[in-house]
Amino acid sequence: MTPYALELNRITVTFRSREGGGQRYTAVADTTLHVKAGEFVSVVGPTGCGKSTLLNIAAGLLEASSGEVKVFGEPLAGINRRAGYMFQAEALMPWRNALDNVMMGLEYRGVPMADARAQAQAWLARVGLGEFGDRYPHQLSGGMRKRTSLAQTLALDPDIILMDEPFSALDIQTRQLMENEVLELWAAKRKAVLFITHDLDEAIAMSDRVVVLSAGPATRPIGEFPIDLPRPRDVAEVRVDPRFVELHSRIWSVLREEVLKGYAQQLKKAA
Repeated sequence: MTPYALELNRITVTFRSREGGGQRYTAVADTTLHVKAGEFVSVVGPTGCGKSTLLNIAAGLLEASSGEVKVFGEPLAGINRRAGYMFQAEALMPWRNALDNVMMGLEYRGVPMADARAQAQAWLARVGLGEFGDRYPHQLSGGMRKRTSLAQTLALDPDIILMDEPFSALDIQTRQLMENEVLELWAAKRKAVLFITHDLDEAIAMSDRVVVLSAGPATRPIGEFPIDLPRPRDVAEVRVDPRFVELHSRIWSVLREEVLKGYAQQLKKAA
């Protein structure tokens, strides 16, 4: 049996540009990335390098131009039914209250209404919102909406959790609280996690392994770093650990040049 929950094998993704006469643009080139069952892997890289593209490939929302995706050893065809996806932008329905939003995926799966409601209520309680099930998204703070989105994702009990910069819009205090909550929930069931972030501190504090992508076009992994900090971790406290500082320095030495390349590309596009 494969030790991997998720395998991206030699993935290449090519788009046809709307500008320049429809020229082809290779966003991701010959990229291989594996996540073991129970492993928390973060991917960092410059803006626009294709991190979210890889996540969409893993979710089955986008088809690679070449390469293969496997889920627990089986080739992926269509949507990845064993994965839950927590998007950067909120995916809550504004006309549904928090409880109904968390129930939604369970309803689509055909779970009986009473069972779906009970499971959704239990997950709201786990993320500290047990008393807020009747609130609508506009009545919740940014952190509370993120907690609702997290409960919505985890209520389906996915074997793989895909997270696309889920906390980037939060203030630093709320962000650290959410990061610790995710780690606590992850530790309870040890699902495979593929986590996309721009924040190197966040990646190191949360992960078992950090993968660095090059600047685009034709992005690819250029570094892979095991994170040997002991668990459980507090994401604020671990940042002052000498080993954290050492790991940050090592990873940043690889990432820095790519970030500068990506920044230069963004300036060129804006000119």
